[in-house]
Amino acid sequence: MWQDWIYTEWLDVAMVLASTGALYIAIVLYTRIAGLRSFAKMSAFDFAMTVAVGSLFATSIVSRNPTLLLSLVAFGGLFGGQWLIGRIRQRSRTARWLLDNEPVLLMAGERILHEHLRETRITEDDLRAKLREANVLNYGQVRAVILETTGDISVLHSTDPQERLDPAILEGVGGTDHLGGPGAAAS
Repeated sequence: MWQDWIYTEWLDVAMVLASTGALYIAIVLYTRIAGLRSFAKMSAFDFAMTVAVGSLFATSIVSRNPTLLLSLVAFGGLFGGQWLIGRIRQRSRTARWLLDNEPVLLMAGERILHEHLRETRITEDDLRAKLREANVLNYGQVRAVILETTGDISVLHSTDPQERLDPAILEGVGGTDHLGGPGAAAS
């Protein structure tokens, strides 16, 4: 019984290696056709695409089911769907509104926006960790902190106290409107 956990047939090993090679080549080719956006983390849909490709790749190389042909078709469907959604998002503001999360302002200058932290379920400890990761030495360096559509946190900062944040950088970021607009967040 324990041998089943350790040993396998040589044919199975050969098929895993063949499937890995074929699927790896297919992913590279599909990415070349659909574009690098296939693995970008710019929206929830992009994140789902990355997870689905990884999961399908892992399942397909170590299992007989789905078959290699079915896996290649599934990859084609994933990449084709991602390409199509990308094109629709490019052309339609409504599609972007439906498919994309809105980035949220977490800090406006030195001011922590506690209401936005609560709404996004980000703790002050998470926020401070991101500030340290960005090499922020004091709150006075912070111009804005944004929870991006991907779940990443962007820290916009400068050591020059005279340097101001261009309001256009905050365009489309939620939470700037009730602060007097993006310009208010920059000061």
